[in-house]
Amino acid sequence: MSLKRLGLIVVIAAIALLSVQCSPAQKPAQEESKVPYIYAAYATPIEEPWDGVIHAALQKAADEGKIKYEWTDDIGYSGDMERILREVAEQKKPDAIFGDAFGNEEAVRRVAADYPDIAFVFGSGLGPSEPNVSVFDNWIHEPAYLCGLIAGGVTKSNVIGVVGGYPVPEVNRIVNAFIQGAKESNPDAKVLVTFINSWFDPAAAKEAALAQIDSGADVLFAERFGVIEAAVEKNVYAFGNMSDQYDLGPDHVITGPVWDMSPTVEYVIKQLNAKSYTAQDLRDFSMMAKGGASLAPYHGMDSKIPADTLKLVKQREQELKTGMFRLDIDEAQPASDS
Repeated sequence: MSLKRLGLIVVIAAIALLSVQCSPAQKPAQEESKVPYIYAAYATPIEEPWDGVIHAALQKAADEGKIKYEWTDDIGYSGDMERILREVAEQKKPDAIFGDAFGNEEAVRRVAADYPDIAFVFGSGLGPSEPNVSVFDNWIHEPAYLCGLIAGGVTKSNVIGVVGGYPVPEVNRIVNAFIQGAKESNPDAKVLVTFINSWFDPAAAKEAALAQIDSGADVLFAERFGVIEAAVEKNVYAFGNMSDQYDLGPDHVITGPVWDMSPTVEYVIKQLNAKSYTAQDLRDFSMMAKGGASLAPYHGMDSKIPADTLKLVKQREQELKTGMFRLDIDEAQPASDS
């Protein structure tokens, strides 16, 4: 080999070595930043609006690349929740588990105590538990109150129907807020309240709504799934619940309280990324001031609302968002007007 050729090889090697030294350091594959892995365990099918709202927020975060997300639904209340949670915690080892603890409180908290390194973020009527159980709930009584204002304004018969699941505090505060709004805008309104004693029984909810219509109701609040079908069938107005349910009854669903879990999910993701997760009551993230609660879009149905009622609704909505109007929380079982 000539000295000239050998010198060229040495120069090329030196340049290559220099480029490696000057290039940004490459992280080994195992050191690449990873998004949190979140699992969700739902007692009801995700078609049920309550769990559906949680699922939608987590799926949105997954679609945006912020988390890895898997889930199981329709677990029920007969003891399977604890088994499934233990299997998930032991085998999948997620960073966090979301879900609903109503009807499964003891099971959720037993498993959480055995896996303190996993964040448990569950819908619950109880408080948080150190070190790893945070709680949330659908604090949508504020938009429910606004819906009541509208219901009192649009009813012609002065009879309004409400069909709820169970008369528990979480449901009672929504129904009571709706009733307060209805009677504020229409002191002559009579509100019929029926509980079907189920979280997901569309047939029973529809039957209860039809009975209320037979008793004169021309506006219905569908706290449970199935009521809107009755409203469409009998051509009366309805309010959805939890999510925008206009598509279930076009030209019948005026609006409804909407629960958005995204503010809660985003907050927990930030905690997980910062490794600063702590057990908390996350209720504020489900209220109007933080964007966790709102009225569903009107889809043109605001044209059916009397002008003075709509003006009051917009005024109260702004006051709730800015803290200028505070709605008392009433969790006592609401009475049905005779």
